Amino acid sequence: MNRSFIPFDNSFARLPSGFHLPQAPSPAESPKLFAFNHSLAAELGLDISGLNDETLATFFSGQAVPPGAEPLAMAYAGHQFGHFNPVLGDGRAILLGEVVDRNGRRRDIQLKGAGQTPFSRRGDGRAALGPVMREYIVSEAMYALGVPATRALAATTTGQPVYRERVLPGAVFTRVAASHIRVGTFQYFAARGQIDHLRMLADHVIDRHYPDARQEANPYLALLDSIIARQAHLIARWMGLGFIHGVMNTDNMAVSGETIDFGPCAFLDEYDPAKKFSSIDEHGRYAYRNQPAIGQWNLARLAETLLPLIDADNDRAVELASRSVVDFAHRYNESWLQVMAAKIGIGEPEEEDRPLIEALLAIMQAEAVDFTIAFRKLAQSAPEDDDAIADLFEDRRGIHEWLDRWRQRLRLAGIAAEQAEIRMKAANPFLIPRNHRIEEAIEAAIERDDFSLFHRLNQALSDPFDDTAANNVFATAPQPEQRVLRTFCGT
Repeated sequence: MNRSFIPFDNSFARLPSGFHLPQAPSPAESPKLFAFNHSLAAELGLDISGLNDETLATFFSGQAVPPGAEPLAMAYAGHQFGHFNPVLGDGRAILLGEVVDRNGRRRDIQLKGAGQTPFSRRGDGRAALGPVMREYIVSEAMYALGVPATRALAATTTGQPVYRERVLPGAVFTRVAASHIRVGTFQYFAARGQIDHLRMLADHVIDRHYPDARQEANPYLALLDSIIARQAHLIARWMGLGFIHGVMNTDNMAVSGETIDFGPCAFLDEYDPAKKFSSIDEHGRYAYRNQPAIGQWNLARLAETLLPLIDADNDRAVELASRSVVDFAHRYNESWLQVMAAKIGIGEPEEEDRPLIEALLAIMQAEAVDFTIAFRKLAQSAPEDDDAIADLFEDRRGIHEWLDRWRQRLRLAGIAAEQAEIRMKAANPFLIPRNHRIEEAIEAAIERDDFSLFHRLNQALSDPFDDTAANNVFATAPQPEQRVLRTFCGT
């Protein structure tokens, strides 16, 4: 095939060789397409007319390189569970290139699991089917929930086994992102003292993601502030959905402000701030409640890399950058209050609403009440229907007392019950990617080559606020025997 069905315009490939290494994907043995996002393909301006599933599988498995692509592995470093590794890079991902979509936004198209790269170290560069399915499901669900996230374009099986805890079918995931530049990308050049490359990277990120920073007196400080603002809002959105990223290393934090690397991620069932699922997070560093603090810690590492660009006087640079990092807490707390207040029907929150929200969370935690169901039931409780949410609690007195406080707050704000209900139903999803449903879909695909549950789940999650009866099966909390206790990153 000679025609370019992907309109590539590869700006990152034009950066010097120190930013990346050329790397063609390794051919898959017998690729088979099992998911393709036609609406995203149209948004990206892909011309797939006349291309059948077999041809798409060829290109989105790595068996053939699409015309116009310049496949490469990106270089980056990173703190992994607090320990710095100066050389990480794309060990099982290959950037095919970039497109400028129909809305004028530049987007990366990347293969994940398409074979070894110079950064693979001892890894095989491959992906197992389960993690590919999980990333496809969760990334598209996050998009539908309105959370900035990388997107799923395609997924193929490879016809080849991968070896993890057991032999598993291999797969390749095609991911779309605003970019794949990470905090760790900045750390890579800072660790080498390559200030010219660091400046080149910062300029690239400003031009690509934060063009307004160029107009500021100190564009690199403005860049830091802009990244901090986006991350504060992003993590507040995670917290409002009960999302646990699971592996918030600095190489897994995209400077674009998108959620990236859905490895051992999961969503809360019962509300427990200490909850973690990731099999590699032995000490709970990335537990649900720790995510804001870890976000700030990661941003402090980014700030360190930008010091020589912020000011030639190191002391002055430290002073300016420190203010920005400290300001993350204010930005996050403000965003969290906005997110959580909307969940209880308040559109313009005041600081006094924080203890009201925290009181509800405390009651939920004490009785291990399902996070998503409780907030959705609260929406139904606005028109004086206490039983909608109270039935979830054994201590009905505690929840009734809270409901009285809440309704008094709505009255003081002049918020009618109907208005609160509408706002809450827009802020509280009926559906999230339930851990046990994802595992059921993965098991069906691995054990029986049955992708029907995967497709049904994706379809339901594409409209997560729709509470039609047909979606009830995906909305229920797990039974004790269905609970997922650990999730895996796939490497």
